[in-house]
Amino acid sequence: MQQSELKLDGNSIGGLLGDIFAAEMTSASSTCAGCGAVNPMGRVDVYVNAPGVVVRCPACQSILMRVVRGRDRIWLDLSGTCCLELAAP
Repeated sequence: MQQSELKLDGNSIGGLLGDIFAAEMTSASSTCAGCGAVNPMGRVDVYVNAPGVVVRCPACQSILMRVVRGRDRIWLDLSGTCCLELAAP
């Protein structure tokens, strides 16, 4: 099989992503892309006084994620998190 025959679009993981983010996230472990520190999400530094929420690594203060909520949308930037690990539902 060719690689192009195996490729699916993002709709194919809609259910999976719904299951993952419907889970309890405070016990999920995040790995900082900046320094490699691993912390449960319940221990990260969160700032809500911006136009959205900014989540920082408690070890190096790198931005792990940004969350902005609109009227009918949520923007989630996880570029500072190289890995997010949580228990399977």
